[in-house]
Amino acid sequence: MKYLFNSSIGRKLIMSLAGLFLITFLVVHLGINLLLIIFESRDYFNIASHFMSSNTVIKVFEIILFGGFILHMVYGVILYIINFIARGQIRYKVTNNSQTSFFSKYMIHTAIVITIFLVLHLFDFYINSKFLGDISTYYINNEPFHDLGLLVIKRFQIGWAVVIYIAALLGIGFHLQHGFQSAFQTLGINHKFYSPLLKKIGIIYSIFISAGFILIPLYIYFLK
Repeated sequence: MKYLFNSSIGRKLIMSLAGLFLITFLVVHLGINLLLIIFESRDYFNIASHFMSSNTVIKVFEIILFGGFILHMVYGVILYIINFIARGQIRYKVTNNSQTSFFSKYMIHTAIVITIFLVLHLFDFYINSKFLGDISTYYINNEPFHDLGLLVIKRFQIGWAVVIYIAALLGIGFHLQHGFQSAFQTLGINHKFYSPLLKKIGIIYSIFISAGFILIPLYIYFLK
């Protein structure tokens, strides 16, 4: 166990597993957010948001999610610093085969952009709804819900907020494009057939996730 946390291979393994967990979460998060533009009513989005914030099992996974993000971020920084010291130049190294790719060169830069964005995003939505209480009440069948849908709509009716959100999501897309394949390669999946396939799946996934999230503020800003 000590070797797992202290060795370079162990750090990469932990970072990859945490990254894959976050990749799975993004699919769920996008699915819930799309409810806001798929349906005219905010009912479905608010019900899903309420379930995600009140269900005991989800609350446990929420802690795991935050832990996964922190592990991914911390070990990513550690690997970056170790690689910087070893090579004497700025490089974000995840795998030997991909370290010179365009996306891998800028992983640390996109990671910084994503971290700043997530802090702002969490404060804007998660902390605001959980602790500050600055949110409207929405009734569905006479049952009160936090109107998170209205909060999202109001935020995305502000031009500068939409621009920042889209810019951050482009950074996430770049990060995912390289991170998806690297995570599996770190886990030992390095095959002449499966590796190119995973690379293509990673490209499709990163485009799907970033485009899906970008669609939401654009739709709200221009059509709602």
